[in-house]
Amino acid sequence: MEVIRIRTDEAEVGMVVAADIYSTNDQLIVTKGTRLDERMITRLRFYNIYGLYVFNGDPDERIHKEDSYIEMLRSTPEFKKFNRTYVQSVDKIENSFRNIVSGEGEYNIEKLMEETERILKEGRSGIHIFEMLHGIRDYDDITYVHSLNVSLICSIFAGWLRMSKDETKVLTQAGLLHDIGKMLVPKHIISKPSRYTQDEFDEMKMHTINGYQVLKDMNLDIRVKYAALMHHERCDGTGYPNGFKSNQIEEFSKIVAIADVYDAMTSNRTYRNAICPFDVVENFERDGFLKFDPGYLLVFLERIIQSYLHNAVRLNDGREGEVVMINKLSLSRPVIRCGSTFIDLSKEPKLYIEAVL
Repeated sequence: MEVIRIRTDEAEVGMVVAADIYSTNDQLIVTKGTRLDERMITRLRFYNIYGLYVFNGDPDERIHKEDSYIEMLRSTPEFKKFNRTYVQSVDKIENSFRNIVSGEGEYNIEKLMEETERILKEGRSGIHIFEMLHGIRDYDDITYVHSLNVSLICSIFAGWLRMSKDETKVLTQAGLLHDIGKMLVPKHIISKPSRYTQDEFDEMKMHTINGYQVLKDMNLDIRVKYAALMHHERCDGTGYPNGFKSNQIEEFSKIVAIADVYDAMTSNRTYRNAICPFDVVENFERDGFLKFDPGYLLVFLERIIQSYLHNAVRLNDGREGEVVMINKLSLSRPVIRCGSTFIDLSKEPKLYIEAVL
């Protein structure tokens, strides 16, 4: 059977992997012969895998899943209004970022922040905003979309952390501007579908330093500038550019790092109908508590998962039920009621939630 290389954003449920997939640290992520499901594709996004080899089989043989929830969401008047506001904001952010990086033209940080506020007003709650973001279609250039998403997540996260109004404003700015250094990375690297060479990866990592250099002389809170520099640092010292450990990383940068990774896992929508939030939480639970600040990460995960209490879900064996209890020690594996049967997923390793209905 023919083997082809595709971008991760072109991956679809049911495709069969034609070669082992490794992370940038040479950790085996997916083995050859694996049939992709939504959980696997989410895992690829978590590890920033940009491309993979798959067998080019009959597309009719692939597994297709219903997208009833997302399609229903997209058909609502409130989503259509949200989408219009979102598109307008992305365009304004792109123009402002270009002016900031080039030093030409006018930009106004306060005016730019108003775009985030406009979108937040379109949602009934923080979780409603998360749902809306899942319904947004793809854009050609993800830098501005990602920046907007992270600013929205940071603003919601600040509320969960009970931050003051001023702290919320600073954290939202940090989320909006954290990736501005990517505008100085060559576009062929940003959009490359295959694995980076070492030289390309080194150049990509420079976006943190470049972002700090762009912002350092601007009239911004120092925590915003540090977020651009440190959002890829990890508490166990495995991040970049400086390999800082937990006590060396500025607190707002730790928060932005969580929002950044969450959006990176959930932002690409061409390969899936609707991402399951329990898959996202499972990835964080498995690999996150050493790399991210546990205090911030636990609040983030608990608030996301609590929002799905009493939601209808589908398990991987086809049964449908309701989330009736969250397991504090295994947030991604709650108790599900299927008819008169209660299933504790923390005690059923072969079962998992494959979709929120």
